[in-house]
Amino acid sequence: MCRMDFKSTLNLKVLGVIDYLDDGRRIESDVQSAETAKDREPQHNGMVKLDSISLRLIELLQRDGRLSYATMAKDVGLSEAAVRHRVQRLVDTGVMQIVAVTDPLSLGMGRQALVGVKASGDLIAVANRISKIREADYVVICAGSVDIFVEIVAKDDERLLEVINSEIRSIPGVVSTEAFVYLRLAKQTYSYSSRDRDV
Repeated sequence: MCRMDFKSTLNLKVLGVIDYLDDGRRIESDVQSAETAKDREPQHNGMVKLDSISLRLIELLQRDGRLSYATMAKDVGLSEAAVRHRVQRLVDTGVMQIVAVTDPLSLGMGRQALVGVKASGDLIAVANRISKIREADYVVICAGSVDIFVEIVAKDDERLLEVINSEIRSIPGVVSTEAFVYLRLAKQTYSYSSRDRDV
């Protein structure tokens, strides 16, 4: 599934209620522009509090990451410039990423596994070290019988063994590992629903 490439889009600089295009032309911003004080998304305990418009933009991009700014603008009732700026801000603040999601099998990565890691000492330090492993595409510190879960996508069983034995188990603080090899993917989604959220 392909996602929007921001390198190919035109970023607007917002100054007050006037937007300037890269070639110097100026356009009037929507009154509801993302940069007006009324439309800024407040921070709450260090987290961005998303309003209904931003949640809708996220929902639209989860369905189709290639949607144009013009299409989204019509849906949410803002100008194209305001939508472009909001989406860029959602990316810049780490609320979302717009990326190409690939099928590992089609790329020759024939083995996937979830590895449970028991560790002692500083879990964040251990997780950070594991995160540097090329085949580790998901690393999370958790509560329960293991301290860290790592999803590994490897080309074959030999490489999976090498990652677990030579790379993960050699990290200081790792006590033990348990691998759960994937046999069949039943469901995978990145469309986290915001319908039940208070905004």
